[in-house]
Amino acid sequence: MNLKNLSKHKKLLLGLLFDACGYISFIFPPFDFVWAPASAWLMTTLYKGKKGKIAAAISFVEEALPFLDVIPSFTLMWLYTYVFSSEKKSEETVIDIN
Repeated sequence: MNLKNLSKHKKLLLGLLFDACGYISFIFPPFDFVWAPASAWLMTTLYKGKKGKIAAAISFVEEALPFLDVIPSFTLMWLYTYVFSSEKKSEETVIDIN
């Protein structure tokens, strides 16, 4: 399954799920040893290019350090990519006026 080609809504749902997985470490702290590298890999898989690599590094640090798990890094990356980014959107709207 290629996660980069998912629709933006599916990426949001996966991001919410991945952010929720980060909260497991509040109950079971050793989970961070597994989740920190996994979250970084998932971030680079979901978002391509330089911004995906930067987000992966931030996600790794955020998940590895105690008490920063409350930051929803996947959701914030989705918002940056699809709401706040100034890059031209790949989906263009075509209006037929016939």
